[in-house]
Amino acid sequence: MTELNERRGRVERTTKETSVLVEVCLDGTGIVDVSTGVGFYDHMLAQLGKHGLFDLTVKTEGDLHIDAHHTIEDTSIALGAAFREALGDKSGIRRFGSASCPLDEALAQVTVDLSGRPYLVHTEPEGMAPMIGPDYDTTMTRHILESFVAQAAVCLHVHVPYGRNAHHIVEAQFKALARALREASERDPRATGVPSTKGVL
Repeated sequence: MTELNERRGRVERTTKETSVLVEVCLDGTGIVDVSTGVGFYDHMLAQLGKHGLFDLTVKTEGDLHIDAHHTIEDTSIALGAAFREALGDKSGIRRFGSASCPLDEALAQVTVDLSGRPYLVHTEPEGMAPMIGPDYDTTMTRHILESFVAQAAVCLHVHVPYGRNAHHIVEAQFKALARALREASERDPRATGVPSTKGVL
């Protein structure tokens, strides 16, 4: 059953390179229906929904005959825009969130401020394998975060101090991001209004 006060965002984005639909409910239970044609990216978006407790639908058709870049980029843009729409005026939210998530030998630390100002700090271990599976370029992780931050208008710090396996390094980041976003976007029962002395975020 849909609750009237559920915070939802829906974005459709169509270009000559991709067609993207993203729907997100911040007050969900982690139900995920994702299909981008890029297997590892689908796996990461599933982590975001599951561990953030966001109900997330993503349907992307892109020019994968060229490579996965446009598909991943445009999906991330739409995801950020949908997240921002779902936040609304941000009244009553916690605003800040942080999480550390290990995955075997890798550790990811994420802190987020739903500030209305896009800013990204991102560090990963040097010497990562260049590819995960046949179609995920590991340099895309930063670009995913850049694209999301630009549209969601959030300040995001992602730090992986150590890790060896590229799959683990990237997956730990998405799990920690999910948990940090979940904390930041949760309603604070003690809060009234927008959590800023400026009165707007």
